[in-house]
Amino acid sequence: MLQDIDYILIYLTTNMTWQELVLTFGEIFFSLALIPTLLSKDKPQIWTSILTAFLAFSFSLTYLSLSLPIAAIAAIINALAWSILAIQRYRQS
Repeated sequence: MLQDIDYILIYLTTNMTWQELVLTFGEIFFSLALIPTLLSKDKPQIWTSILTAFLAFSFSLTYLSLSLPIAAIAAIINALAWSILAIQRYRQS
């Protein structure tokens, strides 16, 4: 377990490029911006949520293919948030 944490810390301090840092913070910002919508009664249209989740999952695969694992994880979190919104909207109807 400690070796895994050490590996992550070493990766973050030595291998993370500025591009990955920008993409990661962008994905995190988008995910944090969804928190009020996740907690609100008003939800976006279901197709908006589904398509945005699909695109975020696509971005995560693209980031992985470019060897940007931290940005990929952030994109997956964003996609999961949009997926939750789609489920919430589906339950409303």
